[in-house]
Amino acid sequence: MNTEEQIESFRNAYEALRAEIGKVIVGHHAIVEGTLIAVFGGGHVLLEGVPGLGKTLLVRTLGEVLDMSFNRIQFTPDLMPADILGTNIVMEAPGGRREFQFQRGPIFAHLVLADEINRATPKTQSAMLEAMQEKSVTAGGEIRKLAEPFFVMATQNPIDQEGTYPLPEAQLDRFFFKLIVGYPSGEELTDVLTRTTEGGKPALARVLSKEQIIEFQQLVRGVPVASHVKDYAVRLVLATHPKTETAVPISNQYLRFGSSPRGGQTLMLGAKVRALAQGRFNVSFEDIQAVTPAALRHRLILNFEAEAEGITTDHIITQILQD
Repeated sequence: MNTEEQIESFRNAYEALRAEIGKVIVGHHAIVEGTLIAVFGGGHVLLEGVPGLGKTLLVRTLGEVLDMSFNRIQFTPDLMPADILGTNIVMEAPGGRREFQFQRGPIFAHLVLADEINRATPKTQSAMLEAMQEKSVTAGGEIRKLAEPFFVMATQNPIDQEGTYPLPEAQLDRFFFKLIVGYPSGEELTDVLTRTTEGGKPALARVLSKEQIIEFQQLVRGVPVASHVKDYAVRLVLATHPKTETAVPISNQYLRFGSSPRGGQTLMLGAKVRALAQGRFNVSFEDIQAVTPAALRHRLILNFEAEAEGITTDHIITQILQD
């Protein structure tokens, strides 16, 4: 298959996924697109929004249209790491002898929905760190590899709601994108009410297998990036580092820490997926700019002055993109 055929195959798969998800999810076009970009980029997604906006439904729908194993973990304050990773249990072997056997937890799936992830304690949240970065689990003295491809799609309510714990910065950094789910418009809300109170549940088709996703992920990494476009992505990341020569004034004023190198990796991979989805085998400045908010908003740490003045990371990113 030549390059043009590969691009066309990717576009068809991308549009087919978006169409199937659209049978269930009303509106939220930017959220669906961001989620699909992360899937083909091989990264995890954090969806933030108040309850009832369809965050969990989006991930469950994605689990239905992708031909891969799917598990859901409901995060609560009493959830323990073993409830996620698994634990050794005593089993009776033939002959009456007893031995330990590892019982796998729900993390052992291709797609894992971490629902309301910020309702669990930091100790439990930390159980996700190795799985999200190394795609492996250390339990019972052994390292166990997770299945490929592996995605964590997490939802969280805004931090200022009661009974939540802020996610550790190290865990936030492991998310490819952070997507903010907003309220639907009046027209979209009307459509939601019609679908959910009058019609039946639509039948969804399996669109992509895990083998196809891995193949498309490899195609994404093969998309070329011109040196001046790559340099632009580098300059965007460096502009977020306060008190350095490359920092822009707003970063010096409102940030304690800037983006890690993972932010730059996300910019590159996200832009490559966007380019392919539009039928191009090269990355443009516009591709980089389009994915910058989702890639960097959770990687910037605000200082006290920013929090006191109500400045958000999105505001800072907008200013950096304009400079």
